[in-house]
Amino acid sequence: MSTYVALKHLAVPAPQAPSGFSLAPSRQSPRLLQLDFPRETLQAFLAAASEWPVQALEYKSFLRFRLARILDELCAGSLQPLLINTLMDRASGALLISAEGLDRVEQADDMVKLATAVAHLFGRSNFDAMSGQYYARFVVQNVDQSDSYLRQPHRVMELHTDGTFVEQDTDYVLMMKIDEQHMQGGNSLLLHLDDWEELERFNAHPLARRQLRWSAPPSKRVDRDLYHPVFDNDVEGRPIISYIDQFVQPRDFEEGNWLADLSQSLEGSPHKLSIPVPVGSFLLINNHFWLHGRDRFTAHPGLRRELMRQRGYFTHAKVLRQPRQ
Repeated sequence: MSTYVALKHLAVPAPQAPSGFSLAPSRQSPRLLQLDFPRETLQAFLAAASEWPVQALEYKSFLRFRLARILDELCAGSLQPLLINTLMDRASGALLISAEGLDRVEQADDMVKLATAVAHLFGRSNFDAMSGQYYARFVVQNVDQSDSYLRQPHRVMELHTDGTFVEQDTDYVLMMKIDEQHMQGGNSLLLHLDDWEELERFNAHPLARRQLRWSAPPSKRVDRDLYHPVFDNDVEGRPIISYIDQFVQPRDFEEGNWLADLSQSLEGSPHKLSIPVPVGSFLLINNHFWLHGRDRFTAHPGLRRELMRQRGYFTHAKVLRQPRQ
């Protein structure tokens, strides 16, 4: 049913072949895998999940795991190990996931259900303070007065990782497109840490592991500063990154200019990927060695894009050397 993609390192035993979905390297990079559910799998999943509205998933967190089991059973048990192994594989760690027939804003609740099921096969989504739920839905429009670049369409949202200003481990990020009207541009931007040509230079710098201050604007609804370095090591001693240019607060001339150099280097990397994400599809990445951002949109008075985000921690394996306290 699919092209088999051999992963270099397995966190859990892998099935012989996928069932209920297809899998292949994406057009943009062999690191980014394309996973597609056929219409039959999607319809069977939505029928089985129809008794639970999204509100039930919000109120009863265990139902999110029940949806995950339903989806994996429809895939003959092959989906869960594939997701775990892909996200833990340093050579990959990213998927673009689509479902045939899931491509209209009127199906937004179905999109939330599918993304929730996928996310809870390998982890659990953290509480999102911005929305007050385990996921957040937000709209990008032609004019916006927000206090971060998240909703500002006419400029690039630079490469970053999520969770830099929260205390929970943020092992993964899931970004789904629910709606898009009068859109041109706005592709997702990705950069794998190992493809960044200046990783060694910045990772070896004396400031790489200095405790820096991170604080969020009011819209994030997080009023406590956090302190951590930009770089750390994973369980195998390889560099990982926790960084966003908007929310780091350098204390002096040295820190400020090192961070400016870091930002300039990341944004100038020729290895950045530009990924178009269709409505109803979502990117799923390991947040420790993939940075993500968004390209600018072309102005249009009717411009509208609605996104859904989930981010959380892995439950079957750990990237971090030790959980942040």
